[in-house]
Amino acid sequence: MQKLNTTLVYILSIVGLICCCWPFGIAIIPTGIAFFIASKEMKKYEASPESYSNGDAMKTAKTVSLIIFILASLYLLYFIYGVATTPWDQVMSGYEDAMRDSGVEF
Repeated sequence: MQKLNTTLVYILSIVGLICCCWPFGIAIIPTGIAFFIASKEMKKYEASPESYSNGDAMKTAKTVSLIIFILASLYLLYFIYGVATTPWDQVMSGYEDAMRDSGVEF
């Protein structure tokens, strides 16, 4: 019996979870890839379930990647909402203060 590649899906999902609170929705990239791979592997499993021994593990991996993808998407929407509703001069002022605090002169 063959095994489906659940390790890659889990690794990409965990990377997405770690990157979940980074700006610009960076976490969507690895979790989207993980979900795509899991979906593709599930299609192979559904076509021939007797050939694979870990179909349930791939279902779990797909669920994990979907949940983390949804979390990353929600954070991206929150980030976009924050940028859209905050006055730009206030955003730039906060950025300049952070740069000054870190010792960068401009």
